[in-house]
Amino acid sequence: MDGRRESQNVEDRRGLSGGGKAGLGIGGIVIVAILTLVMGGDLGDVLNVVQGAGGAATEESYQPTAENEALAKFSRQILASTEDVWSAYFRKNGLGEYQNPVLVLYTGSTSTSCGQGQAAMGPFYCSADQKLYIDLSFFSSMKSQLGADGDFAYAYVIAHEVGHHVQNLVGTLGQAHQQMARMSKTDSNRMSVRIELQADFYAGVWAHYENSMFTSIEDGDLEEAIRCASVIGDDYLQKKAQGYAVEESFTHGTAAQRMRWLKKGMQTGDLRQGDTFSLKDSQL
Repeated sequence: MDGRRESQNVEDRRGLSGGGKAGLGIGGIVIVAILTLVMGGDLGDVLNVVQGAGGAATEESYQPTAENEALAKFSRQILASTEDVWSAYFRKNGLGEYQNPVLVLYTGSTSTSCGQGQAAMGPFYCSADQKLYIDLSFFSSMKSQLGADGDFAYAYVIAHEVGHHVQNLVGTLGQAHQQMARMSKTDSNRMSVRIELQADFYAGVWAHYENSMFTSIEDGDLEEAIRCASVIGDDYLQKKAQGYAVEESFTHGTAAQRMRWLKKGMQTGDLRQGDTFSLKDSQL
């Protein structure tokens, strides 16, 4: 990414968190929250986990590290790449003009149109304001807690959230959310898995064109992303936490599923081949 442009569609709220909880340490909170989600909890449960952690980040107490600054620059460059790739793809395939999302960098806690965002949630996309929210400490947690590291692994995380934005623009995300509102918890989880696997596929589509446009993916990069996808699979995280996995509580897909859809997106570069909603569970 040396010399590549940085997106201007970024809100830097680092150090302006609205009461970020720090008692467990951001890395610890992130992992606890991920495990809460994959074991069947919802965002309300996550917030309950975070409450009582104690401590609030303030502007005066926040000093970004050199590593954090480097990650911020890298994130802006990856966002710029997704803008270039998806704008070209939308125009070429008759999808209209691509609307750039906004990346919000924050520490601890921040307000969103989808409610209060917490670092414990990990990176997330809010369709109500079309913004991606990332506390950059998540990348450190990926490395220290899950063993997932490398520039392309970090890029995959951002591209996945942009994938949700693409879903939102083409109408898939809204339709899925409407259906989930009428479903049981188990069926809603199944629908969530399909949403997340498609976002993985879209991240792969981005990587396909990023590489064809800029020849930026080097030997070992794919392995980094695949490793990242494998350790954030529901089955992996549940087995790590409790020694076994409960399929009915999966919300993001298994490690094998996430790796398969990411690789399929990279290989095909074709949105039409990323329909995760019409397939049987066994075909995912």
